[in-house]
Amino acid sequence: MKNGRISNVRLSEHVGLSASPCIQRVKRMEAAGIISGYGAFLDLSKVSQPVTVFTEFTLSDHRRELFSRFEQEMGRIPQVTECHLISGGYDYLVKFTARNVSDYHEIIEGLQDRNLGISQYFSYIVIKSPIERHAIPLKALMDD
Repeated sequence: MKNGRISNVRLSEHVGLSASPCIQRVKRMEAAGIISGYGAFLDLSKVSQPVTVFTEFTLSDHRRELFSRFEQEMGRIPQVTECHLISGGYDYLVKFTARNVSDYHEIIEGLQDRNLGISQYFSYIVIKSPIERHAIPLKALMDD
């Protein structure tokens, strides 16, 4: 996960396989959906000064249709980079990456106009992100 651009030869050396079985395993993991894609991580501060906002949403009731409609609308907004159904004091935690605070505000006003059953929301603007990991700690998550 840390180096998706590694060559098959280097990967095979790292995992202790010859190149042919290594590429076959990678292809099987891709086909099975275990490897779901490859990408590049951008440092947006080099090209823009976007704002990241985490927003807690509470919906007015808990009917499945309302949750489904909310999720569909979140999927239509390009500035939504994560959307999580949460247990606890609110229903959804949504991460927005917007051009600026005004852009975020326009998005929120548009959501309120769409009659999505939002009873309240709280916004948290990110000041600093001292830790951002793109790789999941697989060894810590796997059974021994």
